[in-house]
Amino acid sequence: MSDTSPAGTPAATPAQGTSAPAAAEAKPAQNKKVTEFLKTILGRPVVVKLNSGVDYRGVLACLDSFMNIAMEQTEEYVQGQLKAKYGDCFIRGNNVLYISAQKRR
Repeated sequence: MSDTSPAGTPAATPAQGTSAPAAAEAKPAQNKKVTEFLKTILGRPVVVKLNSGVDYRGVLACLDSFMNIAMEQTEEYVQGQLKAKYGDCFIRGNNVLYISAQKRR
């Protein structure tokens, strides 16, 4: 077996001293960090960007393990321009690209 790809570049190999079980153990630790982050931003201003490119800015009321989101005092931005204001907003999780915490207003 060759150490180069068909294009002639060196093939990627795992770092020395790492194994598949070590990589599997890293995932729960990462999930814990994400969970802790989400707990800290509940009740705080956030930006939720959808796969369509639309941004929703408001106060994060709650979310679940599917990333379904409930927000309050929500503003909808399309291409950076304010398009609508909503009292409450519910976003289905499969539409969410990311959630970003904002500085407190």
